[in-house]
Amino acid sequence: QVQLVESGGGLVQAGGSLRLSCAASGSIFSSNLMGWYRQAPGKQRELVATIVSRGSTNYADSVKGRFTISRENAKNTVYLQMNSLKPEDTAVYYCRIRYTIVNDYWGQGTQVTVSS
Repeated sequence: QVQLVESGGGLVQAGGSLRLSCAASGSIFSSNLMGWYRQAPGKQRELVATIVSRGSTNYADSVKGRFTISRENAKNTVYLQMNSLKPEDTAVYYCRIRYTIVNDYWGQGTQVTVSS
């Protein structure tokens, strides 16, 4: 079983920064995709950014140029550096790790609130 533990959420003013971390533990295949998703109240969960083991990244258009995803493979940890935060970035942010169709795991979520 795989567990994901997220940290780093909180309350920040618009224009500020936060860094989210997510550490995965358990039986993890070395070649995998890790990512961050978010869900705002009344909205569907959406992709924020993903990164594969070899380092290729993918970002939602809404965060390009402001957010940076990175990872430490040796620690099975993924980070999300969020700069120039906007009130519309307010959401619960979820970490995900996937390496097969059935091996697809989510964290419990961490709240990010951006005040105007």
